Amino acid sequence: MLKTLAVIAVIAVVVIAGILIYAATKPDSFRVQRTASIKAPPDKIHALIADLKAWPVWSPYEKKDPAMKRSFGAVTAGKGATYAWEGNKDVGQGNMEIVESSLQKVLIKLDFLKPFEAHNMAEFVLVPKGDTTNVTWAIYGPSPYMSKVMGTFMDFDKMIGRDFEQGLADLKAAAEK
Repeated sequence: MLKTLAVIAVIAVVVIAGILIYAATKPDSFRVQRTASIKAPPDKIHALIADLKAWPVWSPYEKKDPAMKRSFGAVTAGKGATYAWEGNKDVGQGNMEIVESSLQKVLIKLDFLKPFEAHNMAEFVLVPKGDTTNVTWAIYGPSPYMSKVMGTFMDFDKMIGRDFEQGLADLKAAAEK
């Protein structure tokens, strides 16, 4: 019996070590992005993205916790606009600031505080194509070791990508009205 437990312990240590070593080989940064074609001019789409008070219309994260506490800074649209949130386990807690805003691009500094701390960037790139605009929504940033370990078991691209696809579909619906 003792020999069996020792074998099980050794196997467990080898498996855990393997997972930790594998995680260490993952990239030091990540990027998730999705693109949608929206039949609207860039200025109409930009207005929905660059105005943080317009996000409830299209952002999937606004819908994950209807009771989420929201607070806005003195500026709510364009460069310098700020927004903070505190919600359930699906949205956590954090804040964001628009650091760049033009008809071609909106760049947002994202600081997540809960359920775990992370500092990333969100980017919306708008490229006009005839009577449509291609909108790419991306999030990127560093991938610390614990994120690499979590990424061994969870597909962040799939998880975040689904939210981005839903958000872009809702942005499309709002902009094409």
